[in-house]
Amino acid sequence: MMEEQQQTPATVAQFIHERNTNPSREGEAVALRPEGSVYMGNFAAEPIETVRVAIIGLSERGIPQTLQFASIPHCRVVGLCDLQPSAAEAAAAELERRSGVRPQVYGGSSESYLEMLRELKPDAVFINTSWETHAVMAVACMEHGAHAFVEVPLATTLEGLWQIVDASERTRRHCMMLENVNYGRVELMFLNMVRRGLVGEPVHAEAAYIHDLRSRMLTDAAAGNNWRTCHFAARNGNLYPTHGLGPVAQYMSLARTDDTFESIVSMSSLSLGRAAFVQRELPEEHPWQNLDFRCGDVNTSIIRTRAGRTILVQWDETTPRPYNRKNMIAGTLGVLAGFPTRVAGEQLSPPPAPSDDSCGGSSGEDCCQWYMGPEAEADLFARYEHPLYARLGDENARNGGMDFIMLSRVIECLHRGEPLDQNVYEGAFWSAVAPLSEMSVSQGGAPQPFPDFTRGDWKHTPPLGIVP
Repeated sequence: MMEEQQQTPATVAQFIHERNTNPSREGEAVALRPEGSVYMGNFAAEPIETVRVAIIGLSERGIPQTLQFASIPHCRVVGLCDLQPSAAEAAAAELERRSGVRPQVYGGSSESYLEMLRELKPDAVFINTSWETHAVMAVACMEHGAHAFVEVPLATTLEGLWQIVDASERTRRHCMMLENVNYGRVELMFLNMVRRGLVGEPVHAEAAYIHDLRSRMLTDAAAGNNWRTCHFAARNGNLYPTHGLGPVAQYMSLARTDDTFESIVSMSSLSLGRAAFVQRELPEEHPWQNLDFRCGDVNTSIIRTRAGRTILVQWDETTPRPYNRKNMIAGTLGVLAGFPTRVAGEQLSPPPAPSDDSCGGSSGEDCCQWYMGPEAEADLFARYEHPLYARLGDENARNGGMDFIMLSRVIECLHRGEPLDQNVYEGAFWSAVAPLSEMSVSQGGAPQPFPDFTRGDWKHTPPLGIVP
């Protein structure tokens, strides 16, 4: 079960049934870390001169990822694996054309990736498969001695997230969720601005993944790709939280030193849009016409941190509205927000017009205004560009945006023997929003506590600094 397009309805339906009926660790006391396991919050592995990379899954994420490695120093792709060997062969041929090195190809079986791990013993494995396969594959990679890098989400169940955390601590191998949005230009700039103190003490954030992806159902249906639709039919919550949540959680340094995730409440809207789309766009005899889409069209969740900060997290892949990730962080001195990029605050807003009383004051002298527009954004980049983006900007423009910066940093950290920018616990916390939101929705919006995947050690992990 490696390649997204090869998931069968029966396989995914069985998985979802099991995830909905098997108990999780939520509500249980967290056991002490087993003897021999180590906390991975600021873990640095031994430096690797040339990182030998293997990739599982050569669909829309896996192919460009494979080719980007050809432009990244200190790494070499040694293996590609896909249920369809032809997909891996095509990627291998193109990589050979670009780099002069042809990786070994594996495929044809749901167990082929294990053969690749045994034979090649790669240093790092990148997993680009359907959501329900992430946990088992990540654990297998770490147990075979490789660092694991997993497309979002890290896992879809609390039990799967615990399995990943335990395996990482036991094997002393990194497991990082590949949250590429953290490496977007605006997100990096906002991180730099927060670290400079321009918003003061953060108190609230807003995050979202609002993306009308109904048309994706047509391409999935044509390809016989059923796994995403099965999740929409069987689950009800925020199924895809990390693109919006990852950056704002890093702004707040959650699960690092001063604060961490505490609880979440969640509610879903009516579920109407996907059924209406299927009825309108697919033939009457198509099996999806009989699906009962349980998942609400829009999910709204609110996270409370231990220190009392709040984060709104919204998810909507169904209603017809423009793309938006919100990307808002509010503090005692200012506010940074995305879509469009705009900032306001004591050190950020333009001076108010003399007659401006739009904030309700008599003169408007104390009113903060948005600093926004093309000229404002260019000025902000000139003053607050993150040095990592400045360093990789030209290569980034040629090789694929935020994904290239993310992959370059992963290889750089492994090559230098430095801690990763995102540790395994952050991936677990951000991904836990999905199953916890499902629990809250099913209980009428009742608060759900976050498991402490760090077992209390988040207090000893320093905040992510500004990478030069």
